[in-house]
Amino acid sequence: MTILTIVRNVTLWRAGTLVVATAATLIAVTSANAAGDAARGATLYRDCGVCHSIQENGPGPAHKGVFGRLAGKAPGYDYSAELKNSNIVWTEENLDKWLAGPEKLVPGTKMFYEVDDPRDRADIIAFLKEKAK
Repeated sequence: MTILTIVRNVTLWRAGTLVVATAATLIAVTSANAAGDAARGATLYRDCGVCHSIQENGPGPAHKGVFGRLAGKAPGYDYSAELKNSNIVWTEENLDKWLAGPEKLVPGTKMFYEVDDPRDRADIIAFLKEKAK
């Protein structure tokens, strides 16, 4: 093996290590952002509080117990027929779609408010996951 071959192999190894380290960092950062920040979500949820609360129905339904529940099925709230019949189960993924565009997910729904920023949605979902048990 020549010196040139050894140098080339070491250079390729270092480059490969850098690529793997960079990919691992990006995955960790993406996962952290996807998980959301519940404390920040609490601040953002104040805007939701115009219509919603965790415990009580208002212009919008209460969020207590939202995860795993069928959409349109919280007791004591008058949902649109479209949402009642949607057969959506509230998961993180479905809540993200819902917050991104309720009318796109369920045309004819009563909710009109959209959260455009994916980070904001993740943070609100993290808050609900923590507080709306």
